[in-house]
Amino acid sequence: MSVELRWNQYGKSRVRLARVSRHGDRHDFRDLTVGVHFQGDFAAAHTQGDNTGVLPTDTMKNTVYALAADREPGEIEEFGLRLEAHFLKSNPQVSRVRIDLVEHPWTRVAVGAGAHPHAFLKTGPECRTATVTGTREGVIVEAGIGDLTILKTTRSSFAGFHKDAYTTLPETEDRILGTVVQASWIYATAEVAFGPCRQAVRRTLIETFAGHDSRSVQQTAYAMGQAVLESHEQIEEIRLSLPNRHCLPVDLRPFGLENRNEVFMPVEEPHGLIEVKLGRRAGGSG
Repeated sequence: MSVELRWNQYGKSRVRLARVSRHGDRHDFRDLTVGVHFQGDFAAAHTQGDNTGVLPTDTMKNTVYALAADREPGEIEEFGLRLEAHFLKSNPQVSRVRIDLVEHPWTRVAVGAGAHPHAFLKTGPECRTATVTGTREGVIVEAGIGDLTILKTTRSSFAGFHKDAYTTLPETEDRILGTVVQASWIYATAEVAFGPCRQAVRRTLIETFAGHDSRSVQQTAYAMGQAVLESHEQIEEIRLSLPNRHCLPVDLRPFGLENRNEVFMPVEEPHGLIEVKLGRRAGGSG
């Protein structure tokens, strides 16, 4: 039997990085998880056990720490661009480098009317994400938001849906809509003010969710993506994943009580999962 190697990739996952920047008595703290992935001419390593071109994944890990020590990481997209450029320059056998980054947020401890200079509280679970993919031809920067938990208590319905012999879900004109947004978008260029743009996109997503008169999670997901593309010309494409975190009305009739659409049981599993990807129409003006 003849066998061919059709695809391969290797790298270092979940490199944990904590970075303290000391500015006198005031410190800044960053908490990142980094992944490094290589594609390239590694067939001999698989087929012959020849490791000549294989950069150890331990070296990838060390490089993350070395570049973080060389200077402050800055925006996570900028740090990803530095890592991608370094690996491509020093590894001619590599054709594609992908850097995955997650920033885990911390805020300063409040003390009186101010903020403590070097004590922090972990926030979340919302996180900031980025993926930088570089080849010899160019680079693509993708940014995102993970685990953005959001909910509204009205202006959400789900009715008029297809039914079959196994459908038991009742139609509703007024329900709680809760979700945990996973969003990622691709920038048209790497010349972007990443931090301010990310904050603006986040605000657009939240405001659209809150203000949209939702007839389904599908419609709301589309509206959120559409609003981002219409408001932020730097973005070429956006992908959204919205699980429908149900809050089910509790039947209070056995207790002689009426549920006036006020008492619910939150259910995380199972949940519906709605995913969309929106991009600019070719030849369109926006």
